[in-house]
Amino acid sequence: MHTVSKDFSFEAGHALNPHLLGADHKCCRPHGHSYKVRIYCTAHDLDFRGFVVDYAEISTAVDPLIAQLDHQFLNDILPFHTTAENLAQWFHDELIERLPTLSRVDLFETPKTCCTYVPS
Repeated sequence: MHTVSKDFSFEAGHALNPHLLGADHKCCRPHGHSYKVRIYCTAHDLDFRGFVVDYAEISTAVDPLIAQLDHQFLNDILPFHTTAENLAQWFHDELIERLPTLSRVDLFETPKTCCTYVPS
């Protein structure tokens, strides 16, 4: 089994829902993150090129999503509560058809905080 990964980054703002977290929760105030997304692709067998997937193919799939989110207020463009957990799953769900070897998504909100989404 082989796994490859590639990192992407974007800047975005958001605010979490005070009805879910309480009005005093600091993340309910508008704030921003320097997000990093790590995309993992896994295969039991390598393709005819000796790849799990070409890194360029990962970029082709992910770059439009990054462009959609970069320097945006996520609450205005995404139809869900913009937690790291939900964002990681959104990346997976948006990419799986274009990257069938997609196996995992890590979404970092900060250098010290990361959510991992692995489909079951």
